[in-house]
Amino acid sequence: MSTATDLEPGRPPSSPAAGDDRVRTKSPTALLLGMPAVGALIGAVALAALFLAVAPAFRNVANIGTILYAASTIGIMAVFVSLLMIGGEFDLSTGVAVTFSGLAAAHLAWYLGLNVWVGVLLALVLSLAVGAFNGWLLHVTGLPSFLVTLGTFFVLQGVNLAVTRIVTGGVSSNSISDMDGWASAQKVFASGFSIGPVRIESVVLYWFVLTAILAYVLLRTRVGNWIFAVGGDAAAARAVGVPVTATKIGLFMGTGFASWLVGMHILFNYNNVQSGQGVGNEFIYIIAAVIGGCLLTGGYGSVLGASIGALIYGMTNLGINYAGWDVDWLKTFLGVMLLGATLVNMYVKRRADAA
Repeated sequence: MSTATDLEPGRPPSSPAAGDDRVRTKSPTALLLGMPAVGALIGAVALAALFLAVAPAFRNVANIGTILYAASTIGIMAVFVSLLMIGGEFDLSTGVAVTFSGLAAAHLAWYLGLNVWVGVLLALVLSLAVGAFNGWLLHVTGLPSFLVTLGTFFVLQGVNLAVTRIVTGGVSSNSISDMDGWASAQKVFASGFSIGPVRIESVVLYWFVLTAILAYVLLRTRVGNWIFAVGGDAAAARAVGVPVTATKIGLFMGTGFASWLVGMHILFNYNNVQSGQGVGNEFIYIIAAVIGGCLLTGGYGSVLGASIGALIYGMTNLGINYAGWDVDWLKTFLGVMLLGATLVNMYVKRRADAA
């Protein structure tokens, strides 16, 4: 039987009540404040304004390329780390995994006398295998990803140092710049071009493209829904048919791919890889992701925000130098940013949940 409200002139019977909060149009400001990346965006603007004010050299247009380059190698890793964190997991082996990938390509090509591209592809296989192993071991043992990847961190760190000494007798890879395939591989992984006074490295383009692709995957595809679901509640996600194990293994393989890409850039940009480098970078990747809106509890975050977090790192790294401040304060600054971003992210999450 129809109610009086249903029979109001000029109003369809199925239209909701005028005051229903579920269909209320949100203002642009409310929509903006509900985005996970809003804290990182505000922080990036504030930081840029600070360094523009206190560091005259920071205003040089040519420094745009330098900032983007410093952010790119962090950003490529951060966007994949952000997906993993949204999926509810961590990877503490990413820093040394970058080094492992670069060393694997160099050692295999040099020691076995292979075309450089063969070494590059074998390094990709190994990097993906490390990621898959992390995800598989997480599934089989039920251990926290913190412990699983901490173990992988030490394994890879030892492999990097020991194998390099066996192959080269030193602590860095041998030069492979005179081997077949070097020139073409260098153009792919470590080339660049100029736009006026600004030098843009190829790795910056890879960063932009990967950010766009992963943001689309996260927000517009079924896989993105799976990632949010397994990070929010893995048991509930499995109950409704989400392939939880495959999703998490895929996320770990994603960080493996990112490690390979950054490792190839380092190898072909500097012509060698130091076996001890990369330690500690895993925390910078996590900081960038957290600054960008990822919660440590999983199920919430932003790929774009992680890229902005990497940009903040690039600006900070350069700005502190140009401002004439003691660079020893960089890590302190990052720690403060991490705590501040966590508080902002919690506030934004509460607003989003309330909305």
